[in-house]
Amino acid sequence: MTVKISQTQSVQQFFKEASGQLNDAGNPRAKTLVRRILQDTVKIMEDLNVSPEEFWKAVNYLNELGSRQEAGLLVAGLGLEHYLDLLMDAKDEESGKTGGTPRTIEGPLYVAGAPLSKNEARLDDGSSDGIVLFMKGQVKDLDGNPVANAIVDVWHANTSGTYSYFDPAQTEFNLRRRIETDAQGNYRFRSIVPSGYGCPPDGPTQKLLDQLGRHGQRPAHIHFFISAPGYRHLTTQINLSGEEYLHDDFAYATRNELIAEIRFFDDKAAARAYGIEGRFAEIEFDFAIQSSGSAEEQKRMERVRALEN
Repeated sequence: MTVKISQTQSVQQFFKEASGQLNDAGNPRAKTLVRRILQDTVKIMEDLNVSPEEFWKAVNYLNELGSRQEAGLLVAGLGLEHYLDLLMDAKDEESGKTGGTPRTIEGPLYVAGAPLSKNEARLDDGSSDGIVLFMKGQVKDLDGNPVANAIVDVWHANTSGTYSYFDPAQTEFNLRRRIETDAQGNYRFRSIVPSGYGCPPDGPTQKLLDQLGRHGQRPAHIHFFISAPGYRHLTTQINLSGEEYLHDDFAYATRNELIAEIRFFDDKAAARAYGIEGRFAEIEFDFAIQSSGSAEEQKRMERVRALEN
């Protein structure tokens, strides 16, 4: 028999005390959130008859999660980051803010301060033996008009599935750039074809996914922030066509409108026209962004991110 005492007056009073709602100091919003977290947590403990052993295993798991800095990975793997997108989509639809390129998750691996280039950039440092990638496109408004001087902030993994800054073997800002569009909203860059990757196999995220019978793999993808004065900031990413996990992304970031067709070429003359030799790939992808007069909507969401010095 499961004992339930969470709704008794004495326990509710205890939660008020523990969440700081019986004092005038602190942050009212934090108090409200903590009290709700306490109430919902003990309801889970009661409803599912959580044992002390299970309780302390969960506490140890949180310690391990923090020590490995995988909290951002776990919220993606459990679909919570994707749920934020669904929630914001629903709010946008309710307020009539629809159309344009869909948002999708940012993930935990953005680094601020990448070099800024006019119209075009080379993302890679030339040290990789990966397939050369040429990508181009246009930033437009919802009527199809070009957005000049928009900033295309782009970052992606290397052929080993790792990111500069987080991978000390890579040079500073490797595979990261900001590109300002030209008068016709065009951008283009040269890089390498990124690889898909998975959660660290010995990490706490994969350990939990194993318990759920799930893999921790992502298809190859490229992240973007798109911003311009007078337009809503867009956080999105494209997933590359033909990938094994394209429709089975453990982070739930794939959206049909964000699947980019990647084409591979072995034509020597075409390669020479690009000034390279060997196989290369091309992607063309346009972004459509919503106009907005709100300064809050024009900037990216506030959250703790890595800042390169």
